[in-house]
Amino acid sequence: MIEVKKLSYTYADGTKAVDDISMTFPEQGIFAVMGQSGSGKTTLLNCIARFLFPQEGEILLDGQDIQAIKEIDFRQQVGVVFQHLNLFPHLNVLENMMLALERVQGKTKAAAKMESMEMLERLSIVDLAQNYPAQVSGGQAQRVAIARGLALKPKFMLLDEPTSALDAATTSDFARWLRELKEFTSFIVVTHDLPFAEQTAEQGVFMESGQVREQGSLVEVLKNIDRG
Repeated sequence: MIEVKKLSYTYADGTKAVDDISMTFPEQGIFAVMGQSGSGKTTLLNCIARFLFPQEGEILLDGQDIQAIKEIDFRQQVGVVFQHLNLFPHLNVLENMMLALERVQGKTKAAAKMESMEMLERLSIVDLAQNYPAQVSGGQAQRVAIARGLALKPKFMLLDEPTSALDAATTSDFARWLRELKEFTSFIVVTHDLPFAEQTAEQGVFMESGQVREQGSLVEVLKNIDRG
């Protein structure tokens, strides 16, 4: 479980991006953090991912302050897929997968290759193994980036605007695929795409001006906000 308690983050220019918010992310399932640009949702994700350090409040992972967890241990428990994916263009899909296992978990090349192929097979994208990032579509690249993160078997996977580069048909297909992955890990999806959140998540929050405006079941949250 991830618990966010009375969290605030202010940027150097004085902008208060996150203002005294609290929420709980349960294990198992997909949780959506929704809001328009500037609502604070990406800042929240970066605080949970430990790329930003909040001035007030705390974030707990299974009861432990995330700042007290060793870096290597934290990165194995909380994975992140950014909006721009960060796949290495000079490595093929299989090599991108293997690199995470070799560098983070110290796997041998042979073990990393075997585990990577197993994950690609389980996620039904093994046919992409020898392709380079420039040779796959936006939807396929999203799947590869998530597969790379899942290979580390994290407790939580954070996804930053995963549908931003996808068309409507690809987004719907990606939503179905993501729902099938709930057995692997818990997802926290940061998105402004409310229809996508509706297709994937069971619970969520809607943020506005750095604060939580609504939270609870996805159905109730979407019913209580103006979707226009």
